[in-house]
Parts: sequence; C-alpha cells; structure tokens
Amino acid sequence: MTRKVIIIGSGPAGYTAGVYLARAELQPLIFAGEQWGGQLMLTTEVENYPGFSDGIMGPKLMAEMRAQAEKFGAEVADKSVSKVDFSTHPFKVNEVLADAVIVATGAEARLLGVPGEKKFMGRGVSTCAVCDAPFYKGKSLVYVVGGGDAAMEEVLALSKFAQKVGVIHRREGLKASKIMQRKVEEKGNVEFLWNREVVEIKGEQKATSVVVKNNQSGEVKELVMDGIFIAVGHTPTTAMLMGKLELDQKGYIKTGFSENYPTMTSIEGVFAAGDVVDWRYRQAVTAAGMGCMAALDAEKYLDNLKFKI
Repeated sequence: MTRKVIIIGSGPAGYTAGVYLARAELQPLIFAGEQWGGQLMLTTEVENYPGFSDGIMGPKLMAEMRAQAEKFGAEVADKSVSKVDFSTHPFKVNEVLADAVIVATGAEARLLGVPGEKKFMGRGVSTCAVCDAPFYKGKSLVYVVGGGDAAMEEVLALSKFAQKVGVIHRREGLKASKIMQRKVEEKGNVEFLWNREVVEIKGEQKATSVVVKNNQSGEVKELVMDGIFIAVGHTPTTAMLMGKLELDQKGYIKTGFSENYPTMTSIEGVFAAGDVVDWRYRQAVTAAGMGCMAALDAEKYLDNLKFKI
C-alpha cells in the first residue's frame, strides 16, 4: 500500500501539516518519534502562541495539536524514522511508501552538558529568550551563555525585562558581529564575564544559582541568579538526510526549488517545514505556519500528480 503523504516530525509544523492534510481527506501518516512533540515538550508555560490568552503549558499545547490532527483522520505512529529513500517514486520512509513526504524534524538547541541543565529546563533554564524573557520582568539578574549573534539576540531581548543581564563567555571577546556587539554594549544593564565556563546549575524547585569556572585562573564561583539562557547554537535534525536532500552550510534543509511549491526541497514531491528549515525565527507559530504551507503545497502537488500518471 502506498500512502498519499507521510509527515516526519511531530512539532508544531508536523502536526499542523497533519491537520490540514487530514481535513483534505489525504489520511496522512505522521512518524512522531518515540519522544514526540518537539522542543515545546521541554517548556513550561507558553504565552506567545495565539489563541491562549492565559497561556498554555508546552506539553499541553502539543497534546492538543496531536489530538486535533488525529480527530480529522491523521494516523500518528510513535516511531522514529531511521532511513529514507527519495531516489525513486513513490518514496520510502522506513519501509512505508508514499507519493509525497513532508519533513518537519525540527532542530535541537545545543546544550552545555553540565549537571542541572536538563533537570531545570523550563524552570529557570531556557534556550529561547524571545519565548521566555517576559517571565523575568523586574528580576534582578539573568545570565546568557554564549558569544555569537544568537546569544546577543537573547541578551537584547532579556535586557528589556530583567534589571541586569550577565553574559558568560568562554573567551575574552565576542564572536558576534560588530553591529550586534555595539547594540549590546549600548545597553546599560549588561555585564560580561569573560573566560568563564559553566560548571553546574543548582537549585531546588527551580534553578537559583550557576557555578562558573575561570578557565585562565581556575577560580570557581557560585553566582546567585534568577535564570539562565543557553545560547550556544542549534543543530537541525537532518543527519539521516545527508546526501538525500540539499542542505545549507549549517545543515538546514533548503527549500524554494519550485515557483509553484515554495516549501519543496531539492527532490520534487518532498517538502520541508519548521525549524529544520528556519534557522532565524524558530518560533512555534512560525513553524505551524510553515507546516500549513507545506501541507497546501503537498496537497496541490498530489492533485497535479494525478494528471502525470
């Protein structure tokens, strides 16, 4: 049996695509993975997703998206995809054939790998200031770990809410572009901790302090804080797609190979959406929007496919 369409991924992009394709009666199969739901499963309250004036917990939002897709007829398999074959049509995902595929595997924030980091994720530890900065309004001190443009974006977002923002960077000098450095330096409530590395994040119910080590002198200090943001980059989930689809230098999937189907990848009939494509915005609402776009493109492609066969 050949499925009309398979969706790989179960974040906002994957489930939104599932809703649209299921309502179009295309019976999509969603490979959700053993740990479904994407990065929102690691967050607590989400206040910037439209439609929830009182906010909604990240896992609850993803459960609602999943239920909505299933309600309209999407089949969700809690299985990971280990291999794909886009060299022939119909395509093969694991051992299942499909006329069209939407890749929505997302990206993962790189973590430091220190004690307490995962334990307090969503409880004083975050990877997205655009998402969580308002929670720190009026707080005394929040730290950002990193020295690139992404880290400086986090600093600028937090500086509007927290009384003081500390930047923890392992080097003596930023990697960020000059313009981003100037923007941060112009802020009066930002301080820099050079040549420092995070050793541990401590707390009880939430993270309340960070242990840092001076990699020049070896001095170790525990610093009291209200929160810490890890901004050392993201990694797109595209390892299994190497050599299968065209990727950019950062490993994100390239799209826009067709004027008629903006979300189409380098392989006709394979589409991509969400954070696996978008390295800039990385928001649940933008991922959901791209999932909608990919679904509409896939629906149109499948409709036109009938006339080619």
